[in-house]
Amino acid sequence: MAASIDKWVYRFGNGSADGCAKDKAFLGGKGANLAEMAKLGLPVPPGFTVRAEASELKGKLTDAMRKEIEEAIAHVEKGMGRKFGATSKEASALLLSVRSGAAISMPGMMDTVLNLGLNDALVDQIISDAEGDEGTARWVLDNYRRLLQMFGDVVRNVDMALFEAELSRVKEVAGVHSDVELKSEHLREVVEAYKGIYGRETGSPFPQDPWEQLYEAVAAVFASWNNSRAVRYRQINEITGLLGTAVNVMAMVYGNRDDDSGTGVLFTRNPSTGEDMLFGEYLFNAQGEDVVSGSRSPRPIAELEARSPELYAELLATVKRLEKHFLDVQDCEFTIESGRLFMLQTRNGKRTGPAAVRIATDMVREGLVTKEDAVARLVTPQHLDQALHARLKDPAASEASLIASGTAASPGAASGRAAFTAGEAEAMTEKGMAVLLVREETSPEDIGGMHAAKGVLTARGGMTSHAAVVARSWGKPCVAGAGSLRVDASAGTAVVHGTSTVLRRGDWITIDGSTGKVYLGQQPMAAPEAGSGELGEFLSWVHAIRRMKVKANADTPEDAARAVAFGAQGVGLVRTEHMFFAPDRITPMRRMILASDDAQRRAALDDLEPLQAADFEGIFRAVNGAGPVTVRLLDPPLHEFLPQTREQQATLARSMGISAEEIRGTVESMREANPMTGHRGCRLGITRPAITKMQARAIFSAAKRAAADGVPVEADVMVPLVGIRSELDNQARLIDGEALAVFGPAAADAAAASSGAAAGGDSEPATDKDIHAAAKAAAKAHGVVYRVGTMIEVPRACLAAGSLAETAEFFSVGSNDLTQLCFGYSRDDAGPFIGEYIAKGILPSDPFVHVDEDGVAALIEMACKRGKAVRPDIPVGVCGEHGGDPFSVHVFDRLGLDSVSCSPFRVPVASLAAAQATLLAAKRG
Repeated sequence: MAASIDKWVYRFGNGSADGCAKDKAFLGGKGANLAEMAKLGLPVPPGFTVRAEASELKGKLTDAMRKEIEEAIAHVEKGMGRKFGATSKEASALLLSVRSGAAISMPGMMDTVLNLGLNDALVDQIISDAEGDEGTARWVLDNYRRLLQMFGDVVRNVDMALFEAELSRVKEVAGVHSDVELKSEHLREVVEAYKGIYGRETGSPFPQDPWEQLYEAVAAVFASWNNSRAVRYRQINEITGLLGTAVNVMAMVYGNRDDDSGTGVLFTRNPSTGEDMLFGEYLFNAQGEDVVSGSRSPRPIAELEARSPELYAELLATVKRLEKHFLDVQDCEFTIESGRLFMLQTRNGKRTGPAAVRIATDMVREGLVTKEDAVARLVTPQHLDQALHARLKDPAASEASLIASGTAASPGAASGRAAFTAGEAEAMTEKGMAVLLVREETSPEDIGGMHAAKGVLTARGGMTSHAAVVARSWGKPCVAGAGSLRVDASAGTAVVHGTSTVLRRGDWITIDGSTGKVYLGQQPMAAPEAGSGELGEFLSWVHAIRRMKVKANADTPEDAARAVAFGAQGVGLVRTEHMFFAPDRITPMRRMILASDDAQRRAALDDLEPLQAADFEGIFRAVNGAGPVTVRLLDPPLHEFLPQTREQQATLARSMGISAEEIRGTVESMREANPMTGHRGCRLGITRPAITKMQARAIFSAAKRAAADGVPVEADVMVPLVGIRSELDNQARLIDGEALAVFGPAAADAAAASSGAAAGGDSEPATDKDIHAAAKAAAKAHGVVYRVGTMIEVPRACLAAGSLAETAEFFSVGSNDLTQLCFGYSRDDAGPFIGEYIAKGILPSDPFVHVDEDGVAALIEMACKRGKAVRPDIPVGVCGEHGGDPFSVHVFDRLGLDSVSCSPFRVPVASLAAAQATLLAAKRG
């Protein structure tokens, strides 16, 4: 790509610019915005930007680039009235800054060199011309020591600590605490020491030719695109597809020139709260790195107004003009040189979730942006995630207590006492304690403890592990895969590997599921925002804009009610297996599995049916007509419901009056080499039809009771793991039969009579379609609408979607299992290699987090098209974990899907992503 570019260098300043804000892809955010500011006539020092594609060359500048750079330097010289490389006197000497700037802001990840162009001769000449003026001597020596340190670090990889140690030594000898207190004689000593360090560490003296300095600095900043911290930052933030970093060369202006000079960074609105006020810091007699390095304590920007009201007024007017121009909060860097304001940078400001919502609603009220623009640009799904979960009050202060890190599996923060088994968590919660469940990994047996705990921490697992999926569905914080933890549940301890830290039962810990961090002790929390006020107003715009429906995965009435309050249009997934793990359900469930004959099995199912029906009725009432409630029939293999340890098996045996050996024999007989593809889903319902019948009766009886009280009910019954139409037909026949039984036996007789032979002939048996139609009519007579559909989660279902649509009235894609079967990756075992795959570029991202566009999404698109070709009005949605992932939501919108479903706390996040996808599609036309 680099070889085909005709123009490498884009000038700005002096009231004009070659580029503009739209050129961010190749000029980077900093270069594009500098060009835009120059066109606006703002006080921007003249300079130029070298295109980002030069990053491909790994710091090697071509002759064509060098020629364009030389021509651009002449442009800067003209604008400043100074000469690069001049040595005659201070007024004629042009110094330069060289800074990185990618299309997406990566603060602090790449490199900067300031004061380029200084050398021994120029420094001595400026001091000589100053004729003993201490301020000028101090200023130029201060600039020189900064150049030596930055150039040594960035260009020649000299350890910064060597320079810092020498500066600290000189300050100690001089008896001062701050750099600004050093006199010129001290700075001269620092400069000489720095030159010595540079020579020793590099094997050559500091280059005295300004042009050599410039070219080496430009090349080094380009090369910094691939430094380890920049690469890691892009990996963590999933930044891909950029051309590299552009390089910005600009005339130096000096915040350290005198006491009427200074530098600062500000936001046009408070990035923490969203309040409409300047928020930032400044330092007088300083250069930019002093503000952010911590070497001096900066002052609040508000104090600038008292010190220099005219400058403050000019600054306020300038940055507010930028905010109005870019229609977003601006993060600006400025320098004041001897009372004159210069703007060095502007970019859209990063802000917290609550601040983003306030800023968006305020800007709409102020008439700066439309509601559509606010939804499209000013609030991200991640912002909403923050706004809706408890969070650490002061993350920076909590860093001192950090003990481990893992996957940020479920957002929000929580503190609690460590419990290492589910039983401990439940018992401690019953005593009124706040608890965090700490496990090597969780299993369905831990469900009670997980429900009791405020959050979950595991040493193993990832974004789609059992702990992560369940925690997200309940809106509980979870950190999964904290690999440094060594959990010993029997001893009641967790050791942090490589440290002396040992967590014991009852110790306070805090987890932040938004960052994946684990802290010792009880950290201060900020309460989550409620779905009202500014957030409620913003979400009302989101829901009005989005095309796709957003539903919730909810297994309890409480979850369903919370989801509807957040704007969910129904429940897209009720996982009935979660209901069976409650203490009053697990015993009859196990009796059913261990039954020795049909009578015992029916008795156990008879005990389970009213419990399930009560759950379903509660969910129907909580949803109250907001949309359909999709109930998935039993999905996991039955052995997951049986106790796995000998102690648990012995306890169950005593309660059932059978031998522990009998239970162990049943467990062993049900053991599967690969449960994921074993005896589960519709296969259970086909081989044990009594289970399907019981669940169908529970759904329909619950719907009938709720509808009798005037509750609008849409019940979607979903058959899992179907790959063959005959599997679905088998289960649909059972479901329809139970619907007829619940809603009126007379309807069954009518169905049978409706398919008679010609007059005088024998009656023929009713077909499946006849029974289905009669059952739906009977349900409708009781105020209930129901549909029978299937989960699309095996590749064959995608291929056979047209056939399945002959029977199915809706499709719901189980994207977790579809991803597993498409890739052949077990989501429980893939963690160790997926991370390495991503690091090596084999995978662009974790396919269990962001849907795979080339494979899995292509299968989903096939299922959608083939299903709608047979049944044009068939709704197609996604209920897997991808339904709450913003990237995946955009993919599903492009595929034309009708809905996504996610955990209740992700409903606003998915809704915003869906609304943004709608607006993006409209923009594309």
